[in-house]
Amino acid sequence: MSVKQCEEKLIDKGVRPTAARILVLQKLSELTSPVSLFELEAELVTLDKSTISRSLAILLEHHAIHSFEDGSGSMKYEICRSESNICKDRHIHFYCEICRKTFCFDDIKVPVEQLPDGYIIDTINYTVKGICPSCSRSHKNLKS
Repeated sequence: MSVKQCEEKLIDKGVRPTAARILVLQKLSELTSPVSLFELEAELVTLDKSTISRSLAILLEHHAIHSFEDGSGSMKYEICRSESNICKDRHIHFYCEICRKTFCFDDIKVPVEQLPDGYIIDTINYTVKGICPSCSRSHKNLKS
């Protein structure tokens, strides 16, 4: 996403487009997989941890990004691709227990069950844990 596209997305979501928020959103749009705060800090060396944390909180609140716990013990963040003011980008995540990477399966939607009356779904976290194809191949090669 360009700076201009990030500004437009932030404005569409009702967020004031500060330099830090634009940088965080732009970096998340460039990455191919969800990242933790620690990983995002390493990518955005010009911003401190508290600025990144505050930016993430605002972006989460306005559904520009979503977060989930993938089994690694830390929250992961990724950009919401939906245009709605509610993040409807509900897809399955896969956490590799060997390389510790998280993968998005955008084409596999999270099954949504009917909840009892009065309950409203905000987010759903659906993470599958196992071994990714790359680690599986490496693991097999080590055994040979």
